[in-house]
Amino acid sequence: MVAALEFGLKRFRGGMPLCMRMLCEMHKVLMTHPGGRGKTPGELRRSQVWIGGTRPGNAVFVPPPADALQACLTPFERFLNDEPDATPPLIKAALAHVQFESIHPFLDGNGRIGLLLIVLQLVADGVLHEPMLYPSLFFKTHRAHYYELLNEVRLRGDWERWLDFFAEGVNVSATQAVTTAIALLELVNADRDRIAGLGRAATSALAVHQAMQRQPIATSASLVKVAGLTAATVNKSLAHLEALGIVDELTHRQRGRVFSYGRYVSELASEVAPGD
Repeated sequence: MVAALEFGLKRFRGGMPLCMRMLCEMHKVLMTHPGGRGKTPGELRRSQVWIGGTRPGNAVFVPPPADALQACLTPFERFLNDEPDATPPLIKAALAHVQFESIHPFLDGNGRIGLLLIVLQLVADGVLHEPMLYPSLFFKTHRAHYYELLNEVRLRGDWERWLDFFAEGVNVSATQAVTTAIALLELVNADRDRIAGLGRAATSALAVHQAMQRQPIATSASLVKVAGLTAATVNKSLAHLEALGIVDELTHRQRGRVFSYGRYVSELASEVAPGD
């Protein structure tokens, strides 16, 4: 999901509008793993799918047939780009998510792409400068209610309850994101002050510490590339950071060692959970 979102952001910042082509390319990135084999990564489905049950006849919900996808996706794509009329960004994100999940354009991965679409839409509309909002954890926590409200929209057009739920999810996620960001800044600043006490070794150790904020679980070889230091310098710096209790070595091997900025990872883990 992270790779797919980063790909979509790169395409958007390169000038591509938010569109199905972008979502298909993100889907290809998302499904490029063993579990995605046979699921036509990056392609619209060519067969009928259903949600719940063992067949369309006893399913909870049956999305449009494959030959109707384009008729559904064309106005959906226009809506994403405020055609024919502009929609307030948060409301647009809420409506677009339900519509995308209801169209269900892919054989698999619709839920994950639909969650990424929320973040991408808010970035595209200027509400977010960076993808710092992750409502997937809120939806996962309230999974049963989430699915209930999706179906209430589909069956009875109950958009109001869905919008209330979505707004609550954005509020909770945004509050958690701010709390996590503050906690990370406090942790990083406290650790930076401790590293400064290393004297001559502090400069290199601070560079490795900075690199581990971007890649908090890393091998020494990957840190060489990120920090721009020699392997010997990185290993010495890691030894200093271990002695200070800032990083931990996870493998207990001599080669291929993996290091973790443990408390940093713990703070991130409390903020982000994978989508379904």
